[in-house]
Amino acid sequence: MLAGALGGALLGPAPAGAVAREIIELQTGVTQLIQGQQAMQTAITQNAAVQRTLVEQSLDSVNKLSTSMAAVQKNTQDFSAASGARLDTMGTQVQGLSDNVADLQARLGKLDQKLTDIQNTLQNVDSKMAAPPPAANPAATAPLPSGGPGASPMASAAPPASADVLYSNGLRDINGKHYDLAAQEFQDYLKYYNDTDLASNAQFYLGEIAFMQGEYQRALDAYNKVVENYPKSFKTASSRMRKGFCLAELGQKAAAIRELRTVVRQYPGTDEAKRSAAKLRELGATAG
Repeated sequence: MLAGALGGALLGPAPAGAVAREIIELQTGVTQLIQGQQAMQTAITQNAAVQRTLVEQSLDSVNKLSTSMAAVQKNTQDFSAASGARLDTMGTQVQGLSDNVADLQARLGKLDQKLTDIQNTLQNVDSKMAAPPPAANPAATAPLPSGGPGASPMASAAPPASADVLYSNGLRDINGKHYDLAAQEFQDYLKYYNDTDLASNAQFYLGEIAFMQGEYQRALDAYNKVVENYPKSFKTASSRMRKGFCLAELGQKAAAIRELRTVVRQYPGTDEAKRSAAKLRELGATAG
């Protein structure tokens, strides 16, 4: 009987206390799971709010940066436009200085030639003084007509100043932006001294004056005269470059591109070639 009672106790249902404990543990686990889910949802919500704030701040920064970039671009364009005008003026002044140097070199060459001629003259005088005097020739002592042999009966008008003074005054006035006065001085230079070394420079500066005054057709005509009348002048490259600029201003884009490409091809590595290439890019064309 005792053995049967023990067996029945072992094979019978579990006590009510054990079941209650399992239920309590299960409820505790579910509660913890719910709390963890709520905590995770709260964290996700907070992270989303932080990210939204960061995105809004980033967008605001991008907008401010875009505004700043637009302002910088406008300032750059304004500066480029102003710099272009200043560079043209500086280029003219530098060309004037180069012309002065070339003028000085030409004068030194002429002075050296004059010294050589004087030396030869002195040697001739010495040789004549050492020789016996020639017989007098009455015909040789007859006075020449006024003005010398071949003199015109009508005396030609005298130039307003010497070649050096006219040219220097023209450079001074063009740099001082007295364009009308400078144009008159260079015109006088060409009128009286058109066969000198600096005649092509005077013609070029007539084109520069017209260009700076916005008279592009008159400037184009002046530059054409440099190219046609003085093909060996060192102003030829600058004149052809300026021709391209004038043609562009006159709306003759195709002709301007051809002229500028010619400058790039014929005068590689020069400042005129670089400026011509930049103008070609501005016109939407290549240098090739």
